Amino acid sequence: MSLDAAAPGLALTLNGESVSLSAPPGRRLSEALRAAGALGVKSGCDAGDCGACTVLLDGAPVCACLTTVAQAEGRAVRTVEGLGGASVDALQRSFLRHGAAQCGICTPGMLMTATALLAETPRPTRAQAEQALGGVLCRCTGYAKIIDAVCEAWRETPGAAPVRAPEGAPVGARIERLDGLAKVTGAEVFGADAIPAGALAIHVIRSPHHHAAFAFGDLKAWAAEQGVEAVLTAAEVKGTNRFGVIPPFADQPALAPSPARFRGEAVALVVAEPETLAALDLSTFPVEWTERPAALDPETAKTAPPLHPDRPGNLMTAGFVAQGDAQAGLAAAAVTATTALETAHVEHAYIEPEAGCAWLDGETLVIQACTQAPVMDRDDTAQTLGLDPAKVRIVPTAAGGGFGSKLDLSVQPLLGLAVLATGRPCRLVYSRAESLASTTKRHPARMTATIGADADGRICGMVFDGDFNTGAYASWGPTVANRVPVHASGPYRTPNYRAEARAIHTHVVPSGAFRGFGVPQAALVQEALYDELAEQLGLDRLEFRIRNALRDDEPTVCGQRLKGVGIGPCLEALREDWAAALARVAAHNAAHPERPRGVGVAGCWYGCGNTSLPNPSTMRVGVTPDGRLRLHQGATDIGQGSNTVIAQICAQALGVAPEAFELVGPDTALTPDCGKTSASRQTFVSGNAARLAGEALRGAVLRLANMGEGASIRLAPGGILVEEGGQAHRIDLSRLPVDANGYALAAEETYDPPTLPLDENGQGSPYAVYGWGAQMAEVEVDRALGTVKVVAMTAAHDLGRVINPMLAEGQVEGGIAQGLGMALMEAFVPGRTENLHDYLIPTTSDMPAIRTILLEVPDPEGPYGAKGLGEHALIPTAPAILNAVRHATGARIDRLPALPHRVKAAIDAAQEARS
Repeated sequence: MSLDAAAPGLALTLNGESVSLSAPPGRRLSEALRAAGALGVKSGCDAGDCGACTVLLDGAPVCACLTTVAQAEGRAVRTVEGLGGASVDALQRSFLRHGAAQCGICTPGMLMTATALLAETPRPTRAQAEQALGGVLCRCTGYAKIIDAVCEAWRETPGAAPVRAPEGAPVGARIERLDGLAKVTGAEVFGADAIPAGALAIHVIRSPHHHAAFAFGDLKAWAAEQGVEAVLTAAEVKGTNRFGVIPPFADQPALAPSPARFRGEAVALVVAEPETLAALDLSTFPVEWTERPAALDPETAKTAPPLHPDRPGNLMTAGFVAQGDAQAGLAAAAVTATTALETAHVEHAYIEPEAGCAWLDGETLVIQACTQAPVMDRDDTAQTLGLDPAKVRIVPTAAGGGFGSKLDLSVQPLLGLAVLATGRPCRLVYSRAESLASTTKRHPARMTATIGADADGRICGMVFDGDFNTGAYASWGPTVANRVPVHASGPYRTPNYRAEARAIHTHVVPSGAFRGFGVPQAALVQEALYDELAEQLGLDRLEFRIRNALRDDEPTVCGQRLKGVGIGPCLEALREDWAAALARVAAHNAAHPERPRGVGVAGCWYGCGNTSLPNPSTMRVGVTPDGRLRLHQGATDIGQGSNTVIAQICAQALGVAPEAFELVGPDTALTPDCGKTSASRQTFVSGNAARLAGEALRGAVLRLANMGEGASIRLAPGGILVEEGGQAHRIDLSRLPVDANGYALAAEETYDPPTLPLDENGQGSPYAVYGWGAQMAEVEVDRALGTVKVVAMTAAHDLGRVINPMLAEGQVEGGIAQGLGMALMEAFVPGRTENLHDYLIPTTSDMPAIRTILLEVPDPEGPYGAKGLGEHALIPTAPAILNAVRHATGARIDRLPALPHRVKAAIDAAQEARS
């Protein structure tokens, strides 16, 4: 495709220039614009559901995926590339200043929609902005900062300088994202935006059944007849056709040999020229399916034949923690409460489907794709393809959201297989349906628990039991099974405890990591029972939790004694809001009994990093002979802000401004291993590595300058200026030897958190640092319809040290949005909700007002006292919402999501029980 004005085709004006698109009239405008180079037009669904492809057509926002090229003929089209020109306009500047772009994949659609709004209403109200942006989905931000940015755009000056940290104080500064500019201009390169010249396209043949044997026909004859370059099956996989994030449990094939074990499983690849593949009738692909009985839930799977013949049954693994005598503790309790609860599959629903490309660079296979774990991708892909890991290079693109699912391999081995088979660059972009059908989900759980308390309201015993549907393959099931028993007590002193969680194989899409690794499910049970116990004892529900909150040096259920325990302060920070909300709700309910309101509260804790396993990160920082400062920052930023937060930490340690760094992002050929972006570990683990590297480089500079710790450091062309007490020294970098990485001065440091293995009873030190939080929800319930509206959320989170308050607030707001979806609307059903109009996630109209309280209870292990936050922001949300529903109506929800028919049934059951 061409933007050449003289080329034949359909004429239109694009960003103020007359162009001609040589595309069929019926082609999607989004595809034609992207082919013409306007890659800021994102494609998240091709169904008008997500709004990421929004452009302005004669000034009006339209979904370019639902608009044909013919509809744009003779009209003016404006994309995100046409907003600020050489600079950024006021709206883009506002997005940067407010932290409204996290991963950035939805940002172009948001900006274009907001531009149309501001053209008509320069100073919109929040309600107007929420209504205008309701058709554009965001999975990261919770929308709050986007709405702030739109409503405050009128205050901005186009091209104004970014917000910088105060001199000498990078840590704690509310600075803009260092990588934010590319997000608001459309220049950020996501998986689908990397398109090598002459690349072949790949289509994945997937199982249409939950469980089915299959046999191929004459693939060579079909390929020749259709004019495709290659058809690849499991027979062409030369390495170990079995990958997984937990090596002892690695069991998932890149391409399945017969039988397929879940609907959506990849069984073959068709590799062809893009035009050939687009015109191909894939219904003629020669494969025959023989459907087999499928075990879709753990109860059925317990007695079904093993999914994996090399195993004795479908129990993959179990986690167990016991302390004291749980049964004796319950027997001695003055009051007990018991519940059972079931949760659904929950889809990550990042707006960017999996995508990437690959090519050969000499003998090295280079894969450029969205990921959360580049080194793990390299090693697993190399093993799958039978290559030396040194011959595989992973170059991560920007990730348009991840939340855990992009830890697992998806396109990477398939791309590699196609490149090795054809010798040509190849490209693979999942459709939305493929992404939903084939990638990991939050584990569905069936859980029961009993908790007892004494007459003074102190917990004296707890028993927890849970089955977690881990799907056809292991993925992160072992981590979920082990993490849940550690956390199921909640952040409370529980002297007598017994918890077991089992990960069970079924014929459904694998369940994996999703912001919490099973802890959000377990918290639902524990926090519901705390409300019941408080009510039985006649105690305020918040005060009951404060009474039982863990304190410094008290043993956890694993026997670990911690410093910097922040749950008490988090709960106490809610007291004023709690009292005000209870009074507000009482007044509302007196006037509106048909639409009662309720208030709920929940606490959380979460261990940052791997459970009782090595968890290192390595950072490199160096100065080139010409005076450029580079930070090799391999902690993949999936929107949470690690590119900025880790730079702030390293800048604090070195004594420079964060923007002084040239960031060298994740690349297995250029950047040391920073581990996976998962388990809220990067600020803590990689942050500590960055701190150590910054301190080491600073020490080297001060030694060369013969200056003390109080000296200031400033970079200059070809040198470093060091000043202290009126004395100055210039280090001439050209006189220093250059190391293998091209640096005159450099430091590389590794940090691995101190943990201890768990014994047979789960006793030990599974995590070096925990994060803490508490949230309060206010909801309104329509008794007649069973609908629930979350009116307000207050979130208090202890970060140890807040490295960047703006980014931290964004994490809390985004976590609340995902927790709200989990509580009220989200349920993935294979074959039924494989799109974003049947699978519902929160929009602007679903989000409540959010008040965030950031606390600092320093941790002795964290960098400058910092703790992780990512998972913690989601864990208490759904429990607080369900507790608020119960407070409003008396209805106890025992199955999630709390859809209106379930809420209505629970209200009716509670009414009947009272009568």
